[in-house]
Amino acid sequence: MSKILFLTTSHRYDDDRIFHHQAKELMEQGNEVKICSLCADFQGIIDGIEIESYSVLDQSSGKKIEVFQKVINSFQPDCLIGSEPLAIIAAKKYSKGKKAGIIYDITEWYPSMRMVADFKFPLNIIHAVKFFLIQLYAGFLSTHFIFGEKTKQFPLAYFFPFKKKLFLPYFPDDKYVYQNIKPLNPDRIKLCYTGQFSEEKGIGNFFSVIEKLKDKKPDLNVSVLLIGGTRKERDQIYFENLLKIYQFKNLEIKKSTSFETFTENYSDADVCFDLRAVNFENHHCSPIKIYYYAGSGKPVIYTDLKATRNDVEVDQFGYLVNPKNSDLIANLILKYVENPGLYQKHAENARKLFEKKYNWKLISKNFVDFVHLALK
Repeated sequence: MSKILFLTTSHRYDDDRIFHHQAKELMEQGNEVKICSLCADFQGIIDGIEIESYSVLDQSSGKKIEVFQKVINSFQPDCLIGSEPLAIIAAKKYSKGKKAGIIYDITEWYPSMRMVADFKFPLNIIHAVKFFLIQLYAGFLSTHFIFGEKTKQFPLAYFFPFKKKLFLPYFPDDKYVYQNIKPLNPDRIKLCYTGQFSEEKGIGNFFSVIEKLKDKKPDLNVSVLLIGGTRKERDQIYFENLLKIYQFKNLEIKKSTSFETFTENYSDADVCFDLRAVNFENHHCSPIKIYYYAGSGKPVIYTDLKATRNDVEVDQFGYLVNPKNSDLIANLILKYVENPGLYQKHAENARKLFEKKYNWKLISKNFVDFVHLALK
């Protein structure tokens, strides 16, 4: 039995990728697994996985490394899997003495725009360079790489081409997906948006599409489902202004739910949307929820981004669009309304693609084998 420790600063201990997929899979294969997170307090065992998590995200880098190293030295893992540079740096000293493998699971664009958003020019450039160098240092310390998206292989795969790497998408386990393919009613349609209510994530684009759709077909009963919320004060102000401007009658807002019940909460929706802004970072980030929508049998309308276009066969169960072109998007929705057969075909295609290409069971063995490779 091997001992494997997950280290993460910004992901919760019950994160869908870390806890529900990777950690559970490794445990089911007979390994002893532990997770240490720095963004929430919890110590205990969940589903056979040991959790030692502390809420120290707002403290210094030195304090965070100290917490990580305390957990590492106590657990004495054979392999460490880190999700951020700080986690990899914290594992450096232990790895050298124990000769344990360090796997860097790169799921976030680094440095992200939000990391430098609060700095003005030229400080934002200076900090971006600093974070970039930290990323390279973490890559140097790592023994193996896992990339959540092919578009995020730069720069590490290019600076360290001889290190073993694995491409591991965010495919969900079917046990977490509630399938509900239903015929489209020609007189009514329910449109769904999930996630962060912010301008950058596209909530304003979504509202604009709904308004355009109602203008084009006033007799169509359009209902709207929002699942999520705001994170920053400016996002809350922006969202409240949208509600005042549009004042949709059939609008339902649900708070973010647990990972296990996420897909059940939009099961009665007809079409799911992600109309986030087009920018460099978004172009290199594959929206994770698209795989859940596919598994649920939901046609989608998504921003035409490089990562999405390259990783997902969206044309089989939806459309990639310019998120600002509300007129075109409204016409695509009407295309479904006027052609229920097309809608049904896309709904069924979504589920078929999930079963054949986009589910966790197809890639879980590759992940386990890769971790075992790092143990040698």
